[in-house]
Amino acid sequence: MRAAGVTEFGGPEALHVIDVPEVHAGPGEVRIAVRAAAVNPTDTYARNGTYAQRRGAPQEMPWIPGMDVAGVVDEIGPGTDTPLAVGDAVMAIVLPEGAHGGYREQIALPADSVVPVPAGVDFPAAASLPMNGLTARLALDEMALQPGQVLAVTGAAGSFGGYVVQLAVADGLTVVADASEADTELVRSLGAHVVLPRGEGFAAAVRAQYPDGVDGLADGSVQGAQVLPAVADGGVVATVRGYRGEDAEEHLGRGIRMEPVMVRDYGRNRAALDRLREQAESGAVTLRVADVVPAAEAASAHARLEAGGVRGRLVLDFS
Repeated sequence: MRAAGVTEFGGPEALHVIDVPEVHAGPGEVRIAVRAAAVNPTDTYARNGTYAQRRGAPQEMPWIPGMDVAGVVDEIGPGTDTPLAVGDAVMAIVLPEGAHGGYREQIALPADSVVPVPAGVDFPAAASLPMNGLTARLALDEMALQPGQVLAVTGAAGSFGGYVVQLAVADGLTVVADASEADTELVRSLGAHVVLPRGEGFAAAVRAQYPDGVDGLADGSVQGAQVLPAVADGGVVATVRGYRGEDAEEHLGRGIRMEPVMVRDYGRNRAALDRLREQAESGAVTLRVADVVPAAEAASAHARLEAGGVRGRLVLDFS
């Protein structure tokens, strides 16, 4: 079975097509014939060895990235409780570990990680939703802001930030988001109520609009201490990549609550993933695909992503 992975950690060129053993669905699992797999920044850390190094021990090869897939159910494990049937078009979140990653022709996953694709949506677009959508949903759930409160979002033009904007608007929050000049109209189209220039002046610009500070911040671009002044005393900040405010003691002293979000916490949250499906169908959530490339060109997709400037998701085609 084909997969795109590494047998030695390194740059994009380390990613190549490899053969891996066929897998079967065990109890509580479904197997998906993968048609599309999204390419995310987190995948580059799997490829270059960052994640393996954090675990502090030699890792068995191959290492296969990929946290989002879409395809067709082709096997259901014994005793599996699922409304899905063989032949259903589905999307899923993958929690990769070593050779268990989404860049492959077939994958067996917990049934609670898999839901139908949104009606009228193709496989590449469906593959762009699960990981970033669930991370955004988790961030909002952890912050627990109430309708009418104000949320600031950094990295709003990115996949995580864009989903935060749209889901927050759907939750009844007022959203103030950052954007470059080139991305301003995009971020407005996602529903942000106020769009301010991204960069060093963002926190000051937020305070100019909201003198007491905002109730919450989703720091998708990991600006950390630079943007924490935008948050009101006693506010809450959702962060990615494990940031906990290590360099921001003065702001933590203002009673700001830090909520690092790890999508693993929602990796088997079927209800949350299915809610995202419904919101994609209603138009509350927009699926953005930058380009679809053959799986054999995964290395070039990683190079493009790391070069920056990609809006929407690059997606690998396994059909």
